This record gives sequence, C-alpha cells and structure tokens, in this order.
Amino acid sequence: MGIFEPFRAIGYITSSVPFSVQRLGTETFVTVSVGKSWQIYNCAKLSLVLAGPQLAKKIRALASYRDYTFAAYGNDIGVFKRAHQVATWSSHNAKVNLLLLFGEHVLSVDVEGNIFIWAFKGIEENLSPVGHILLDSKFTPSCIMHPDTYLNKVILGSQDGSLQLWNINTKTKIYDFLGWNSSIHCCVSSPALDVVAVGCADGKIHVHNILVNEEIVTFSQSTRGAVTSLSFRTDGQPLLASGSSSGVISIWNLEKKRLQSVIRDAHDSSVISLHFFANEPVLMSASADNSIKMWIFDTTDGDPRLLRFRSGHSAPPLCIKFYANGRHILSAGQDRAFRLFSVVQDQQSRELSQRHVTKRAKKLKVKEEEIKLKPVIAFDVAEIRERDWSNVVTCHMDTPHAYVWRLQNFVLGEHILTPTTDIQAPVKACAISTCGSFAIIGTAAGWIEKFNLQSGLSRGSYVDASEKGNSAHDGAVVGVACDSTNSLMISAGYNGDIKVWSFKGRERKSKWEIGCTVVKIVYNRSNGLLATVTDDLVIRMFDVVALKLVRKFEGHTDRITDICFSEDGKWLMSSSMDGTLRIWDVILARQIDAIHADVPITALSLSPNMDVLATTHVDQNGVYLWVNQAMFSGATNIDSYGSGKEVVNVKLPSVSSGGDSKDDVDSDKPVSTDPQAQAQPVTHTPLLDQQIPDLVTLSLLPKSQWQSLINLDIIKARNKPIEPPKKPENTPFFLPSIPSLSGEIVFKASEPMDEEKPTHDDKFTRFTDLPSSPFVQFLQSSVETKNFEAFTDYLKSLSSSTLDVELRMLQIIDDDDEQEPEKRPEMITLEQLLDYFIHEISHRNNFEFIQALIRLFLKIHGESIRRQSKLQVKAQKLLEAQSAVWQKLDGLFQSARCMVTFLSNSQF
Repeated sequence: MGIFEPFRAIGYITSSVPFSVQRLGTETFVTVSVGKSWQIYNCAKLSLVLAGPQLAKKIRALASYRDYTFAAYGNDIGVFKRAHQVATWSSHNAKVNLLLLFGEHVLSVDVEGNIFIWAFKGIEENLSPVGHILLDSKFTPSCIMHPDTYLNKVILGSQDGSLQLWNINTKTKIYDFLGWNSSIHCCVSSPALDVVAVGCADGKIHVHNILVNEEIVTFSQSTRGAVTSLSFRTDGQPLLASGSSSGVISIWNLEKKRLQSVIRDAHDSSVISLHFFANEPVLMSASADNSIKMWIFDTTDGDPRLLRFRSGHSAPPLCIKFYANGRHILSAGQDRAFRLFSVVQDQQSRELSQRHVTKRAKKLKVKEEEIKLKPVIAFDVAEIRERDWSNVVTCHMDTPHAYVWRLQNFVLGEHILTPTTDIQAPVKACAISTCGSFAIIGTAAGWIEKFNLQSGLSRGSYVDASEKGNSAHDGAVVGVACDSTNSLMISAGYNGDIKVWSFKGRERKSKWEIGCTVVKIVYNRSNGLLATVTDDLVIRMFDVVALKLVRKFEGHTDRITDICFSEDGKWLMSSSMDGTLRIWDVILARQIDAIHADVPITALSLSPNMDVLATTHVDQNGVYLWVNQAMFSGATNIDSYGSGKEVVNVKLPSVSSGGDSKDDVDSDKPVSTDPQAQAQPVTHTPLLDQQIPDLVTLSLLPKSQWQSLINLDIIKARNKPIEPPKKPENTPFFLPSIPSLSGEIVFKASEPMDEEKPTHDDKFTRFTDLPSSPFVQFLQSSVETKNFEAFTDYLKSLSSSTLDVELRMLQIIDDDDEQEPEKRPEMITLEQLLDYFIHEISHRNNFEFIQALIRLFLKIHGESIRRQSKLQVKAQKLLEAQSAVWQKLDGLFQSARCMVTFLSNSQF
C-alpha cells in the first residue's frame, strides 16, 4: 500500500457508446458509458444519481430496464442491479457490439453475427441464453432495432447497406431488404406505423416503409460525414433529428420534406446518440466530445435552443491546480477550455466563459473552436482577491498576451496583459503575488514584466543590464515566482540561470547558474525553497536567501512532466513520462514512496489540506483523484505506507470510488453507531526509525479529546444533575425495581429459594476470580511483550469519562484485609502504568495526550504514590524523564524565539 491510493476520476460525462434512456414514474433517466464504467443521470437537471463499478474492459454497448443495467464489455455482458453486479453472461466468443431491450428479454449481437437471447427474470439463476441465432457470414451487423407493433420481430442493419427482418421467437429470417449500398450506422422506428428511418455512411437518411418496401423520402446532409444517430419527435410535430460524424445536428420537416434548421456547433465531435423525449419538445444529444446536451424547441421560428448541458474536457488537460481550499480544481486542456471541477458536488463543475463565444461564432459563421483562446500552457491563481478583481492569470500557446479571469463570475476578465517590449514573443510563465494585486509574466524572449491586476496597467519590467537587449534573461523565461512577503521575485531562464530580484525595486539582487537547461521551477512560500527540473532528469532544490543547493533528488528515467510541493513544504511530488509518481521527503532528503501508473502523468496538484492529490494523464480527458492514506489513519510513520525506493504498480482511479464490483460493500448493510464498537484498537504502525532528535511526536487526536482529561472536574460539575432521579410512577407495586441512570424501568431479578446466600469470604473469592477489564488486559500484555503500542491505541479509543473510571477503579482502598498492600493487584497495575508513562515520555510519543493522562493519573493516585515506596521510586524516574524532555524542548523554543527576533529586526 502506498501513501496515495486511487480514489475516483472526475470530469467524465460520456464516451462514444450510445446512451440508454428509460422513464421511471415521472422521472426520466439516461445511462451513459464512461470508459470502463457507466453513470446514470436524472434528465430533469442532468444531475448524477448513480455511478457503476469499474469493469475489466471498456464498455461497448448499454441497455437499461428499471433498476437493472446491462453493459457489454469484451465478450461478456454484465448485469447490474443499481451499482452491484448480480450476474455475468458469458456465452459470446467474440466482442459484443449491440444490445437491445426486447420485452422481457435482452438481445446481444457480437461481431461474428451471433445473436443471443437472454431472459432477465430470475437473472441470478438463469445464466444461460434462452435462444441463439447465427447470421450469414456475409452479413456484418451494425445496428439493431424493434419496429413498433411488430410482435417478436427485429430489424438488423449491416455494414454493406442491407436490412434483415427476423422473428426472434421462431428464429427465422422473414425478409431481406436490398438496402442502399452504403454502410448503415443507425435505424429507428417512427411514430407512424411500418415506417423507419435509416442513416447511412454516405450522409443520406432514408425514410422507408418496411411493410410495402417502399422509399418515402430521402434526405441528404449538407455537411460531410456519416449519419450517426436519428430520432423522431413524438409530440405531434413531424420532425426528424439527425446527427452527423462532424458534430452537426440537422432537423428535418417530414411534411414539407425539407431541412428546417441546423445546429452547426452542437458538438465538437461525432454525435453518438439522439433522443426526443416522449410527448415533449426536448431533444437530448450525446457526443464523443464528452458532453450531453438538451435542446428545447420553444422559439417562434421553431429552431432549437440549448436548455441544459453537462460537459467535460474533450481533449486531455495540460495543467491543473486546486482552488477554494481543495473543494475545486482549475483545469486547462487542449480543447481550449478553462474549467472548474468540483471535488465535492459534481453538479457545480462548469466551464469558464470566454465572453459570447457562441454569438461571435454565429456572426462570423465559424466554429466556436476558432473563436476560443488557444490552449492554456500555464496559469496561476490567488484566492485572496476573488471578490475584488480578476484573480487568475493564464498563458496561452503561441500567444504574446496573458489573460485574466474573474472566478467569482466564472468569466474572462476585462484586461489583457501585453508586454511593453518591441519584441513580440509568446508568454511562457506567469505568477501572482501573495497579496493578489500583481501579476508577473515572462516571455520566450526573456522579458519579465509586472502588471497590476485591478487596472491591468504595467508596473515596470525587470531588466538585467548584463544581458543583451535589456531583458531579464538571455533565453526564454520558463518560470517566475514571488515570495510570501512581496520582497523577492525569482525567475528562471531556459539556459539554466536563476535570478533573484527585488520585487518592488525590480533590480537584480543575485544570480546563480545551474549548469544545464531548466525546464520548470516551483517555489514554496512556506519554507523559501525553490525546486528546479532540468533536462538531465535531476530535481535540484535551492535556498533562495542563502543561494545554496540544499537537496538533489534523482530517480526518474524519462522526461519529468510536473512537480509540486505540499502545503507545509515537507513533501515534493514529481511525475515523469516513465509512468512513475515519486514522493520525496524534503527534511530527510530521501524518496519515501513511488508508484507506477498505467498511463504516464502529465500534471499534478496536491490540495492545501494534503488529503487529495489530483493528476492528469496522457490521452485521458478526466482528472484523477488519489487519497493520502497518512492523513486519515492517525499513524505517525510514513514508512508503513510508502514503498521507499521500490516502485509499486497501481491502476488509475475509476469513475466510482467503490472500485471493482466484487469488492463493493453492500450499501444496504447497516453501519454500527455504537461508540464502543467503533472504539476498537486500530492496527498500530511502528514509529519512524529516523525520528528527528530533540523533537516530540504528537498523537494527532482532536484537541477536545485530550483537553477534556485536564478539565474533567469542571465538566462533571457542569453536568451534575439538578435533582435525583425519580422512581417511575407506572411501576406495579408488587414488582420490585432497581433505580437506573437512564430512567428506564429495570426490574430486580428474584433470588432462587434453594440456594444459600454467599458469605463474606465467598464474595471476596468470587470478586478476585472475576476477569480483569480490557484496560488491565492490554496493559499486562504490553508489559510482557515490552510493546505498548496496542495499549496506547486502546487508550486513544476510550472517551474521557471512561478513562477516568478505569483509573479510579485502580484506587487502593484501606480495609481490614490481611493482604499486604505491595501484593495487591491494584498496586501492581499502578507500577505498570508508571512504567508505561516512563517509556512513552522517554520516546517522546503521543506527547500532548500522555501529558494530559499523567495529570489525571497523579490527581487520582497522588496519595497512593506518597504512601508507597515502590511507587515513589517509579515516580522519581518519571520526573527525571519528564524534566529531560522539557529541557530540550525549552531550548528549541528559545532558539526559535531568537530566530524570530533576528528576522524581525533584519532588513532585506
């Protein structure tokens, strides 16, 4: 198990597989394919309601019926009830391309012409098909449909342009249509009886009467490309919608036999599916460009308008970055779109507007892609000024300008940042200052300039007098960064020179040469370290103030694509085209984990809370999320999660976070809410072998849990009941009851008449023979094995009141027993507890929790320690260990205070 485990993928809406639409009650749902998984959307608002599990292969066909979803992948057909796979149909020996829901059966067609008939009633018991049809070897099926009112009959279209009518019940071919000598891509039934529409690869649509085998009308699309989808309108209007492989949707008037309207920029890729909702003027379309759109026909001229849509990147993203404290991800892709993805709620994902692209494209009669800005190659964002002015700056491919965006309004900003130099060169790098008021941009000609984001005006350029042409660098600027106090600006040139500038004065303060070509830089404002990526596959880390190389990381074997720091600056993550993601510990200067993904990573970003890592991959249109296991376990050892120098192979996250369907947990299974059941000791991981000297390790428990141990007396006094519990009035007078704290009636059990009452000695014998509590059992086993990890985990799982009761149960109460105090079991347990405290304090583990626990222990058992000499010896050792640890910590605190005083008095 690595530090980062696959969680889920976001940004996937649909793929190149036709969707399946069904109506349940008053709601309409659409099932779409997203690679190896499927998703169900509610068409009312196109909200995601269910995501299927990850399958072994990509889905090739879909069908749905009520709670059941049928997905063909490879040679198999998976049957899912909601999100759980209940059966697998595996009779095909070739890839299944087509599925058709036919009454109480499902028809599956493979590439070799085999048609299997499956009954989905009693799916769990019937895993074999109820019928089989073998088509002619010359007939290659390309589509299948059921003509309305035709009992037990289906029509099959072929790649050679012919049609066949089959009776599924008798398994016989009824009629063979000659066709149109062009491959048939789609075939749908019309509201008129015996009439079907056939779409061909040559761009023609044939409306045909299959009863008399006569052509009614033929339409030809004006745009080049095949007819990929068809749908008839069913609310009384004689309209037929057709989708082409070029992304254009055409609306045909069947009465007038002519083209009525065209949606030219409906999609950026082939239209895979079209569907008119029953008795509604609404058309839904899906495309291979990763989008679903709904069009409504409510305008006066009858043309459709966009009603609602869901879309993701139609081309792989190039760069990503977390935003809004990790709740959103900004993503820019090769499709010229700048998007905002929500990690929490999928409906909040959207594309940032580039100001009336659709209207301008219609006016100029060009595609929207030609109007949009070129792909983003780099961007930076600052959240502090989101409500005031533009807070995002983007650099675009081969563009001599930088653009700003207002994330509050999700729109392109009003300013364009254009360098004031005479040499027009593309902008390659950008950065926003910590205050959010300034933007720094660097060009391919070595020019660096500062702009005010509020006004968009230039605030001066950074010029190095030693360079030619009065520029900042001799070559292209590959990166710029600002420190946390707006006192320094760091820039890197492609030729390997790193320069530090005065942010306000814009003069060069220092410079150093790396010795090889610099590809990328990342600056961490919390620790002042600069990480550089060079063409020799080495990551170098510099201290900007000291101008000193402090770390060097080697291990990648191919081009490094991206690097990023964690928010606290302790980790550095790097990705490479060799397929690996490596996590480097900055403090220990070593690799702590490495994973190898199926597809190489192109960009990565770690959330500010360090709980989620986002990655993009080669030829993948989505954003993949990985969970940081170390943030959710509470363990202090990273080595238990990381693989060190070993590289672990992992698969990419799936669309659904549940993983494989076989490993899915039943969602109907009740989850225990009993705190005692949830308070089981977790598996403890050993402490870090290379622990930093003189420092302590915290328990990572909530502050309220260990702080309540200190203020337990105050909490008890506050929660003390005002009046004693009253005896219930409904108790029958002849039934003896026992008072309880819960207020419920508890009846006293009757004592057997024939047994004698136990004597005092018997009571004592029975008390001493009783099994000890889990508290004592864990403590004794830990002392025997000299490993207190399990006991510590058990103490963490207890509540403050329970822990107080356990400690009070160990009090030594004076009585008339002849047993010596040294031999009492309470005395032995107290000695073991003191040994436990000495061990934990000496090893500096769970420091704040142990301190609170020692305070509670001394408050309860302080008098017993004063009276017993054995306990006094243990307490003296505990005092010495405690003093030694606090003395080291006080020295560190004193050094830190001196450093803060020095920095505050220094002038940079």
